[in-house]
Amino acid sequence: MSYIKQYYQSIEHILTRILQEQESILEQAATLMDEAVENGRSLYIFGASHAGIVAEDAFYRAGGLALFNPLFSPALMLNVEPITLTSKMERLEGYGQIILDSKPVQQGDVVFIHSVSGRNPVAIDLAIEAKARGMIVISLTNLTYSRSVPSRHSSGKRLFEVSDLVIDNYGEPGDAAVSIQSLTQKVAPTSTISGSFIIHSIVLKFIEKLEAKGKDVPVFRSANMDGGDDYNEQMIKNYKNQIHYM
Repeated sequence: MSYIKQYYQSIEHILTRILQEQESILEQAATLMDEAVENGRSLYIFGASHAGIVAEDAFYRAGGLALFNPLFSPALMLNVEPITLTSKMERLEGYGQIILDSKPVQQGDVVFIHSVSGRNPVAIDLAIEAKARGMIVISLTNLTYSRSVPSRHSSGKRLFEVSDLVIDNYGEPGDAAVSIQSLTQKVAPTSTISGSFIIHSIVLKFIEKLEAKGKDVPVFRSANMDGGDDYNEQMIKNYKNQIHYM
């Protein structure tokens, strides 16, 4: 079988498992979002380095939820040089708390934390501090991977052990899925695709709840379609108390 077909089958298998085995968990996540928004609270999303791609995919994009507030840090983004700085910073204990301090978080807010291994201090710090402030922590991780490695945090905990709700991306340890004949290292990661599928699926379930109550659906339009800029500007004004990235 060709490498690309192996990759396709791996992705298909993972997405099928997520839908068949975790739909109830996605429903729980959507319910927590719905309750938070109903009570005037805010939604946040975080990921470091490549895990941050899922946060970027959820944030300020056409067809995406307007209420996701990203917890970004320049030192953890993929445009930093040298790129190895991201690995050092996500292992720096205490940095997660500093990132959380950058937003007006409050009790009852919901934060999604994406970390595939779930072992690095930045995500664990952020989760521990968020819970201490009364926030609800939903983690997106790889349970098989995370359980196979020790925590790098002084608490000895991994992300799934300090979260209120855990969603498994069903990937492999090391993330990549395709065995290559000439390499011992597998190729073609799965977590970005599965992570985005999970986040957007939760958003769709959240939208179902809004529609059932006859409420507005705060989703952005493409700025490249006529009227998109005006529509999005009004959307931001309507939810200015729950949007903290402008």
